[in-house]
Amino acid sequence: MLVDSHCHLDYFTPQELPDVLARAAAAGVGEMVTIGTTMAQSALLPPMTETYAHLWCTIGVHPHHAAEAPIPTPEALATIAEHPRVIGIGESGLDYFYDRSPRDIQAENFRAHIRGARLARVPLCIHARDADDDIALILKEERDRGGAFDFLLHCFSSTRRLAEAALEMGGYISLSGILTFPKSAEIREIARDVPLDRLLVETDAPYLAPLPFRGKRNEPAWVAHTAKVLAEVREMTPEAMATLTTANFRRLFRKTAA
Repeated sequence: MLVDSHCHLDYFTPQELPDVLARAAAAGVGEMVTIGTTMAQSALLPPMTETYAHLWCTIGVHPHHAAEAPIPTPEALATIAEHPRVIGIGESGLDYFYDRSPRDIQAENFRAHIRGARLARVPLCIHARDADDDIALILKEERDRGGAFDFLLHCFSSTRRLAEAALEMGGYISLSGILTFPKSAEIREIARDVPLDRLLVETDAPYLAPLPFRGKRNEPAWVAHTAKVLAEVREMTPEAMATLTTANFRRLFRKTAA
């Protein structure tokens, strides 16, 4: 069984979603995590997970939206995360490529989510784009100040420097369809060196469809293509990679193993 550890199922219409989930099941994707991007949108995700089997969710504010509403307090995030199907906080982090929110507001939002994840004792899903040094610095500062917390770098497309810093702090690395792109040789080299017990796979659907579907609207079924390429990079069978990444998912997202 495979797990799509990061997707946006609420971007599909209610009419489309049953077929999307059926195709995922047919492809061997047994569970999916649909991700929070604003607090208003996050409030809709726990009911979705109660409607459809094999769904989990996270709650949080994406850095693009950090300035659109008051930043949630760590306590507020932790309270919402008490829901049994909410298994993580995020996605939150820093995005200096688009800079849709002021960088100081992004940082404040990121720190609130780190502290909320620590309070709730669930992992933090981190969005990192063109902000590697500041991501690593904030993670280290928050760890030194408040203690260790679980996290993963989702849709990894960053530098080896950030990967190594994250791994040093106990973080996990999640690979998306970017891994399959011809120009992603550096990402594949980094993926080759990540400890096997820190690897996850995802789609980030409906974005970043893997080969051979690049340019189309992504969906959870296609995480199998990313997992296949990751298996080739690590000289494993697809079946072994599915078993490995699912076990890693259970270890990181402990509420799913309860």
